[in-house]
Amino acid sequence: MADKLLEIKNLHVHYVTDGETVRAVNGIDLTIERGQTLGLVGETGAGKTTTALSILRMLPAYTAKIPQGEIYLDGNPILTMKEKELRKLRGSKASMVFQDPMTSLNPVYRVGDQIAEVIKLHEKKISRDELRERVGKILELVGIPAFRQYDYPHQFSGGMKQRVMIAIAIACRPELLIADEPTTALDVTIQAQVLEMMQDLKKELNSSILLITHDLGVVAAFCDYVAIMYAGEIVEYGTLEDIFDPTRRHHPYTTGLFGSIPNLTEKTDRLSPIAGLMPDPTDLPEGCKFHPRCPNCMDKCRTECPPVYHRGEHRIMCHMAADWGETTTVREEETK
Repeated sequence: MADKLLEIKNLHVHYVTDGETVRAVNGIDLTIERGQTLGLVGETGAGKTTTALSILRMLPAYTAKIPQGEIYLDGNPILTMKEKELRKLRGSKASMVFQDPMTSLNPVYRVGDQIAEVIKLHEKKISRDELRERVGKILELVGIPAFRQYDYPHQFSGGMKQRVMIAIAIACRPELLIADEPTTALDVTIQAQVLEMMQDLKKELNSSILLITHDLGVVAAFCDYVAIMYAGEIVEYGTLEDIFDPTRRHHPYTTGLFGSIPNLTEKTDRLSPIAGLMPDPTDLPEGCKFHPRCPNCMDKCRTECPPVYHRGEHRIMCHMAADWGETTTVREEETK
């Protein structure tokens, strides 16, 4: 228990508006240990960002509901904490790098002031000189000269803006860094630089990372464990070797994701994309959520939500893995 930094149990998140309910997250369980990097992978709309925002209780106040579930960060029950306690936790215990650096920075404030704001919130008595020195050191940590703290966001390139966003996130040396597709808007060369920098920061700060992405190449280079998410559920989870070894058993959705990636060693006329589209989260299908797109669909897949079968740390939510024997029973709430 002492090694568990983040623990999510049976988390459900709904967005409730007039006339409809969007079931964004449907009973997920996740654990991140200290010093570990977990990759959360899935198509757009799978529920990845909603999961990340739930960890910091940053969901929209009037539309987002968490009907059930538990989230513990370093033993702290996030979902029952008061707002004052949450403000102390955000930034110091856990922080987040958002998707788009172009719009996440305030264009009318110098980047140094935006980093300093985070530090001042958690260290009220720090002097102005100490603050400027700290900001300079944090910028140098992410590969930006200290004197550039006096520049405005428009004076930085996309890759440099992303580095500033990471500097803001690590300003108070958080134990958990949540990176929501941090390299999506960057070219391949800058992507590699940013990921390498995050690896170095992880070692220097001794922190854990939740990396949200749809890029399996990034996951292969960066993560220790991988969770495959589909329609608000974790359909497969395991070590990097469990997920990337083609000789092992996989969920059909995971197989489809890998089939959509070009292979430089094989000559083919076309890729093999997954047929169909993600289901409407306001009207999810009965049984297995993936069955309308699954090439291996059986009759029971259309009516029965599969349990989670596991062998060691490798877990698959699919009826085809029934011969593994060991199961985690699907909660009644998940099948409704």
